Amino acid sequence: MDSQQLNDLFRLDGRVAIVTGGSRGIGRAIAEGYALAGARVVIASRKREACDETVAAIEKQGGEAVAIPTQMSELAELEALVAGTVDRFGQIDVLVNNAANALALPFGQVTPEAWEKSMNVNLRGPVFLTQYALPHLEASGRASVINVSSVGAFMFSAFTHMYAAGKAGLLAYTRSLAAELAPKKIRVNAIAPGTVDTDMVRNNSPEAQAAMARAALLGRAAHPDELVGLALYLASDASSFMTGATVNIDGGLIPR
Repeated sequence: MDSQQLNDLFRLDGRVAIVTGGSRGIGRAIAEGYALAGARVVIASRKREACDETVAAIEKQGGEAVAIPTQMSELAELEALVAGTVDRFGQIDVLVNNAANALALPFGQVTPEAWEKSMNVNLRGPVFLTQYALPHLEASGRASVINVSSVGAFMFSAFTHMYAAGKAGLLAYTRSLAAELAPKKIRVNAIAPGTVDTDMVRNNSPEAQAAMARAALLGRAAHPDELVGLALYLASDASSFMTGATVNIDGGLIPR
């Protein structure tokens, strides 16, 4: 291997990536990183204004992106996201299922409506979006699906049990789809972040945020940009022999 081959391992030139929840936090960091690595990026999030702002930021850095506002709970919008991506860019090579709903209720107060709202975004949405994108991922020949789960899938997740259950289910789908889609040259892997400085974490009290940060061996929360390297690795040829894996990126939270 020479230096050019090494550099090319982490490039995404000629590829098209969809990033759900791509207008803020982890999703935005990944989208911006992919654009800098040469991918054309689709920003899929609920709010048009936030999507457009992210696209503008990517274009300012010389990247290429498009906004397709999408509600993960609406199957018709997921189909429209796939169709809009293909209409604009002609292909889909990378799919990052990052959008999430952190709805939390004490057990005993869970309603069917709350359960459905949580699962529709955290599990049903990624599953059906991947299915709708399947023909285009298969046509890629080098496709990568990256499911953003959570260390909550492994922990004693009091009050966030619906979120944890959805994220654990997403890991089951990661393993199952990795086995099923490998013959189609589609790799499927997962990222399990710990505490990251995002709006989802900031919705907790300052005391809770501090406790969440201290729980990791590194004793702090991650910046969203610290997840970009792993997401780029999983999307690129650098991880060409990797599928069905879940990588914890948690500052040592699970080991502790």
